[in-house]
Amino acid sequence: MATPTLVPVEAYLSRIYHPDREYVDGVVVERNLGERDHSRLQTLLAAYLVGMEEAWGVTALTEQRVQVSPTRYCIPDLCLLAADDPDEPIVRKAPIVCIEVLSPEDRMSAVEEKMLDYFEMGVRHVWVIDPGRRTAFDYTRAGKSEPEDGVLRVAGSPIALPIDDIFDKLPRR
Repeated sequence: MATPTLVPVEAYLSRIYHPDREYVDGVVVERNLGERDHSRLQTLLAAYLVGMEEAWGVTALTEQRVQVSPTRYCIPDLCLLAADDPDEPIVRKAPIVCIEVLSPEDRMSAVEEKMLDYFEMGVRHVWVIDPGRRTAFDYTRAGKSEPEDGVLRVAGSPIALPIDDIFDKLPRR
């Protein structure tokens, strides 16, 4: 097994990657980019979330670099920030929700590692959504839950994502 080349964080931040890559303790990590179902679901989610920004008092972002620690940068498929959070090129304040849309190549162990980074940063909810299986789970520090009514929620807020309605807009394969 080859030893990865370590890259200083300054070099990672000064380089433009196409597509963007994550950074974990000196290693630049390629992300699994989705196929059509992943892309379509991400688009539908973004459209819905942007439409709810004013009502929920949030800003929705896609594929935004999030600095989860001094030596780790993740790029969630989508995230929700409080509308009054700092408007900076890199998110450094914990998002309200990070959303990971699974691709067929994703390993759950890698997704779980990212979730731990998000939780350490202070993110309260990570929604993991699988377009192939049409499943969605809300992960918090307390564990994992699947919405019984098909709506992902952030308790104590107006944030409620009707994931079953969004799945209905995906073609059946």
